[in-house]
Amino acid sequence: GEEIARGAERAAEEGRALVIVAASGGARMQEAALSLMQMAKTVMSLDRVWARRLPYVSVLTDPTTGGVTASFAALADVILAEPGALIGFAGPRGIRQELPEGFQRSEFLLKHGMVDRVTDRRRLKEELVRVLRHLHPGVAYAPGV
Repeated sequence: GEEIARGAERAAEEGRALVIVAASGGARMQEAALSLMQMAKTVMSLDRVWARRLPYVSVLTDPTTGGVTASFAALADVILAEPGALIGFAGPRGIRQELPEGFQRSEFLLKHGMVDRVTDRRRLKEELVRVLRHLHPGVAYAPGV
């Protein structure tokens, strides 16, 4: 959480877009209070990015679960996910009810509006440049891409 908060604050200070690539199995139960405070801190830091009207893009990899999903990973202007990624708050074993097939996979979440696009890692740079050029025109991103 501390690194995410620092990155968001630096992006806001420097007037830069923020891209976060999330990969987390969630916080351990013994870190409960600290993890909850970090969730709030990351969201407050993102507020500085939004206040400057700077783009924030989240890339969800496999897995992205727990407090990461419940806080900064799901709050971006644009959310990209890698194919087949496990994404959710609680893992499938922690949910005790019947749920649709693949309900925590990126393709299901795309179909239901939580993810904006599913992008293969090999095309991620190109996709990020396209998104950032759209959200933050007039700024150079990755020349030649």
